[in-house]
Amino acid sequence: MSKTVLMITPGFPGEMPLFTRGLSEQGATVLGVADGPASDLPELARRHLSDYLQVPDLFSNVPSAIDQIRRWLGARTLDRVCCLWEPGIELAAQIREALDVPGQGYEQSLKFRNKDLMKQALADGGVRVPHHAVASTAAEVWAAAEQVGYPLIIKPIAGAGSMDTFRCDDAKAVAAAIAQLGHIETVDVEEFIDGEEFTYDTICAGGDIKYFHVGHYRPRPLIARTNEWISPQTLSYRHLDDPWVTDGIALGEQVIKILGYDTGFTHMEWYRKSNGEVVFGEIGARPPGARTVDLMNFASNVDLFAGWAEAELHGAFSLTVERPYNCACITKRAHGQGRIQRIEGLDRIKSRLGDAICTIDLLTLGSPRRDWKSTLLSDGYVTLRHPDWQTCKDMADFVGTDLHLYAG
Repeated sequence: MSKTVLMITPGFPGEMPLFTRGLSEQGATVLGVADGPASDLPELARRHLSDYLQVPDLFSNVPSAIDQIRRWLGARTLDRVCCLWEPGIELAAQIREALDVPGQGYEQSLKFRNKDLMKQALADGGVRVPHHAVASTAAEVWAAAEQVGYPLIIKPIAGAGSMDTFRCDDAKAVAAAIAQLGHIETVDVEEFIDGEEFTYDTICAGGDIKYFHVGHYRPRPLIARTNEWISPQTLSYRHLDDPWVTDGIALGEQVIKILGYDTGFTHMEWYRKSNGEVVFGEIGARPPGARTVDLMNFASNVDLFAGWAEAELHGAFSLTVERPYNCACITKRAHGQGRIQRIEGLDRIKSRLGDAICTIDLLTLGSPRRDWKSTLLSDGYVTLRHPDWQTCKDMADFVGTDLHLYAG
């Protein structure tokens, strides 16, 4: 019997139409809801939706949004409510509770959004988390900085990724961060963990981890988001029995168990210090962004958009996952401002890397350059794969140094 799913923001961010497609192809009747008109949806999302509701105040007035959704559904009942976009995680939980739909509830969703609640729960369970304190005023930030010590990180308590995140090595840097955080109500002031940064990503069903993945950031996002000249890399690591990552995998398994996550995608970030210690970073009840699910698919020649949908709808995961490749996504930032005028080095990239290239998705000539601080994919990206880890990194570096976009 077909299951009916409410998909929140089925067309945004960029990967959401693929998840919508996954649900539809697994036999679900997919109903979409977002705050924009149906005409804004990508064609792929529209094709796999059975119905759509625009709720302009979807995120600003939850009781009103739920009432509109209830009236729109009429006699239809929901089997699942899905949201894979960070800002909608709590909303999805509130809709589930209001409409009596199984899945993550509101209180549990807070542990995947509120970094203070998250770290408290994990620390109580014995997980090594960064020392931290919550602050809502400038005075509280200064008090937290004194408590945590330098260097430290200031970031939104319910943020995603490295947006509005500041490393502070001294009081002058704290003052500068405070001046830029006036639009954010509550922040987390935490110990800066000096180490390499990784991900631990899962698809779970019924509380069991059915699939997992380890990614590696080069450089760590905080550096990439504060230096425009960098071409950031996300790499998908092939050999998950390597001691380099096994402690992080064990940490991730512990986190999933303590937080009691049941079904869906998770995206966790963790650190490995130079002394080998692994430290938890944060976790979201969603997949990683910036086309990382594509990397997982390229690494194993599978379709995890469908694999996630099977877990979500049926509590099963039937994909056979082998890992013949390491993969990399390299994002590019144009030189200059304005519109893309020329692209250099692309022919060299294609000639040298050949079949190792999975995707080339760059802004076309004449397109306006994007704001590099507000998008993870910048002005385009290249994905590639290779069985050897060092070769994969070398190829990624070649794309980083030899491919250039110019705007003017």
